[in-house]
Amino acid sequence: MPTMLIDDPLGITCVFSDGSRAKFSLDGLPNPDLARDLATGLVDLIHPHGTADSAGTVNHYAQAIRRMTRTLSARGLVGGLHRVRRGQLAEYLMGCSGSQEACARAMVTVFGQAAGTLADGVLDLAVGRNFNVQPNHHTLPPYSETEWRRLTEVCGELVEESYTAHRQSLAAVARARHPAEGGWKPENVCWLLAGLGPVGIGEFGRSLGVSAAVVHKRGGFHDAVRAMFPDLGVLIAYRLLFGIYSGIVPDGIDDLVTDDVDWAGDSTILLSYVKGRTAAESLNLPRRAVRLLEQWLAHSALLRSFVPLDERRGLWLGLSRAGGDRRVRQIDRVAVQRWVLRHGLTGDDEAPLKIHRSRIRTTHEAMRDKSAWTGSGRATIDPNHTPSVEGDHYLTATTPAQQHAVEAVIEDAQHDMLRRAHPPTVITEEEAAALAAGYPQLVAAMDLDDAAIAELIGGQRDVFTAACGDQLSGLHGPKGKPCPARPWVCLLCPLAVFAPRHAVNLLRLKAFFSRQWQQMPAAHFMAVFGPYAARIQQVLDRFDPAVLAAAAQRVDDQDCELPLRPEEMTA
Repeated sequence: MPTMLIDDPLGITCVFSDGSRAKFSLDGLPNPDLARDLATGLVDLIHPHGTADSAGTVNHYAQAIRRMTRTLSARGLVGGLHRVRRGQLAEYLMGCSGSQEACARAMVTVFGQAAGTLADGVLDLAVGRNFNVQPNHHTLPPYSETEWRRLTEVCGELVEESYTAHRQSLAAVARARHPAEGGWKPENVCWLLAGLGPVGIGEFGRSLGVSAAVVHKRGGFHDAVRAMFPDLGVLIAYRLLFGIYSGIVPDGIDDLVTDDVDWAGDSTILLSYVKGRTAAESLNLPRRAVRLLEQWLAHSALLRSFVPLDERRGLWLGLSRAGGDRRVRQIDRVAVQRWVLRHGLTGDDEAPLKIHRSRIRTTHEAMRDKSAWTGSGRATIDPNHTPSVEGDHYLTATTPAQQHAVEAVIEDAQHDMLRRAHPPTVITEEEAAALAAGYPQLVAAMDLDDAAIAELIGGQRDVFTAACGDQLSGLHGPKGKPCPARPWVCLLCPLAVFAPRHAVNLLRLKAFFSRQWQQMPAAHFMAVFGPYAARIQQVLDRFDPAVLAAAAQRVDDQDCELPLRPEEMTA
């Protein structure tokens, strides 16, 4: 649980839920009493009482304390918050920025509500409406499909090229020798680097008894360092690609350590990470993210062996530049944009693509297949979100292609509802004349001629549970290709015609539904088989009881009686 201490000399010490610590000095301010009262109000804004659970958030409040203390002191205020009058506070808040006003209001409000004494009207003013309207922060839209593809391709190509060069260099080291013995060859340079580690060109030259200028003139040193140890550009590509594959929040990716990687088998990783605005979370990584993380651990293994023990836990290790010995401490936005320019990555507007890692997460979720969702409140992208938040921030952020796909799904669902509304076509006499006379609308809808009607009645067009008016219609698959639908789909198909000869297979299918009902949860069964189980009874009710009784004698109630796939078998 995060805590906050107010120290002497005046300062704030915070311990957050992820175990990190931060200290902010308030010493030297002109009015220590006011600063202490504001810091006291800040205590209840820290998680778990409030939402502040990171050094960056608390720093905003600390800056607000410094500004408010200096400003009010310059206007003659002496003493704590109880000496501040409503007019003084209003004058101060009107001159603040939106974020500074919000921080000041929050601290004054908490101080007044908790235990502090405030002048008349001050608390009402603090909890009232902001003078400076906060900017409306809209969720960044997902990248377009072309931008997403280009970003993925650039990162993937850089990662694969770098890792391939690394593996080839390690293989060459196994048969190489010291450059003083085997000559100045790339594999020999790599051999020496494997023993020295990530060193600068000067130290590398001293190990050979030559100057840095000589090493530079001979060439190949920087290429060898780049092949042996991942540098900043490669590290950026790995982290962006990992976000593309996994969809983890940016601050969770930044702070990963090797202890967070929990192997649950040969191909499964349970990754633990800390989401800055909430707390610890875990994710069962997708297969591509698992392979990428496994590759990164192999790629950085040599560099990790030269890192001090207290820093080896860090997951993302890399050199700030090839040929140097400084490691990457932080990847800022400027470094990422330079990386974009270096690799010629552009957006749809032909300008350099702006990399927002939060936008990468949004695009990952927008691209993710939602077909397994059931509408449950728990079926959300992020367990910290409500379904309404998911809808506002992710599901509405769709690309044009996704919008077209959604509209196509809606149209298919509407057609499906219309098909279900039609009663089943069941014939009781196997005569073409009776079919034509009794079902003129069927003949018209299917555009059947006399030969087709004869085939329909005679059994030439039979499938498992019915006779099909046109297997090549493309109703459930590509037009012109045989229908790929499962046997029970025919029950709701407008092209199906049921005859007494189909009674045996219909009863076998009904028995299959009964077996599935016994082994599946009710909600799952109704979602998968519910409409078909209801329709099959409507069809059977139209048959003569004597026909059903005779057909029931040939039903063994076994899966082998139906054309099922292995995953559809009854357990």
